[in-house]
Amino acid sequence: MRTPDSSFLGWRMVAVAFFVDFIAVGFFFYSYGVFFKAIAIEFGDSRLGVAVGITLTQGVGALLAPFLGRALDRYPLKLIMALGALSMGTGFIALGFSKTALQFYLILGLFIGFGAGAMGQLATSKLVSNWFVLKRGAALGIAATGISVSGVIMPGISAALITYAGWREGFMLYGFITIVFVMPIVLKFVISRPEDAGQLPDGETERSRLPPSKPPLKTREFLNNKNFWILVVVIGLLFCVQSGTLIHMVPLLTDRGYGLFNASLIASATAGFGVLGKLIFGRLVDRWEVRYALWLGIFFQVVGQLIMLIMPDYGFFFLGACFFGFGMGGVVPMQGAVVGAAFGRASFGRVLGAMRPPMALIHLIGTPFAGWVYDTTGDYAAASITFIILYLVAAVAVLGLSVNTQSSRSISAGSETQAK
Repeated sequence: MRTPDSSFLGWRMVAVAFFVDFIAVGFFFYSYGVFFKAIAIEFGDSRLGVAVGITLTQGVGALLAPFLGRALDRYPLKLIMALGALSMGTGFIALGFSKTALQFYLILGLFIGFGAGAMGQLATSKLVSNWFVLKRGAALGIAATGISVSGVIMPGISAALITYAGWREGFMLYGFITIVFVMPIVLKFVISRPEDAGQLPDGETERSRLPPSKPPLKTREFLNNKNFWILVVVIGLLFCVQSGTLIHMVPLLTDRGYGLFNASLIASATAGFGVLGKLIFGRLVDRWEVRYALWLGIFFQVVGQLIMLIMPDYGFFFLGACFFGFGMGGVVPMQGAVVGAAFGRASFGRVLGAMRPPMALIHLIGTPFAGWVYDTTGDYAAASITFIILYLVAAVAVLGLSVNTQSSRSISAGSETQAK
């Protein structure tokens, strides 16, 4: 018998989102740093050039996000996610046949960029937020651990594939898995909303137990809400630093003389502590003032960055990466919880999609900036110092947020006034 606090179908959607995030984000994002040097050697490109590859992928996803967000609010989620899986799988296979750097980057942008946007965090966050209100933060945190679990597993697998098979074969294998396994699972199990299955969010049996739902917002309404723009700045800065750090972590360690496998272990540890961060911060944001949760996440990331910068020994770097990963893990569930609380389920896809392009203007600078710093100076020290400064800017910007996600209640009085 289904209890009031739990819905079997709702948690099944969380499990599907976990699996899809594992593939959509983890396969590419956490593996790209391991593939980094092999790609650079293959095409004779600089680190800035290879960094542009992932930046292009994320940039295409950001440009498409407003359109995908609208589609996710209007059409069955399973169709859009399955289309994304097909595009991403095809792109991975095509990467294995690319002959030039231009072909490689075009495939990343056209196939991987669209695929990751259509099946990745935008879609999975929408799915989970549709099914949960009272426990939205916790559910988003559990789903998002799929990204970090992939980060624990995939760097080592990618290192082995590159060593014993080759980077092309590695990407082609990932494409096969995406098409053969992800598409059927999405098409079979994804249900867009609990109402489509005769249920309510969180497994509730009475709508009166849930906070009042917000009607769909017009574009002008959420663009005039200051929380929208503060989140763009804060999350954009955090993603900027996190991307630059994660993508260049393995190349930095191999520069210091550590083997590819040992370097990938630190990347895996970073993602492992990201799992813990997603679970803890996901529950925390349901119970605590969101600004405090964001500040705590920033604090752990700054501590980790300082340790990795000041103490380059392998053991201390490992410790710093764990602090960094723990703080980093909370960003995804906190973002989804804030957007869901502030703008409602009906507008979630549109709002999150509309955030991506302006956020990308900040987010996408981090990875190529770190590559440019290395090409110019021969190390990453200046990039690390800049990243720490950006954390401080983000922490100050958090002061302007007026969203209270505690117990998944709606926006504060000030934000409600702005949204009207």
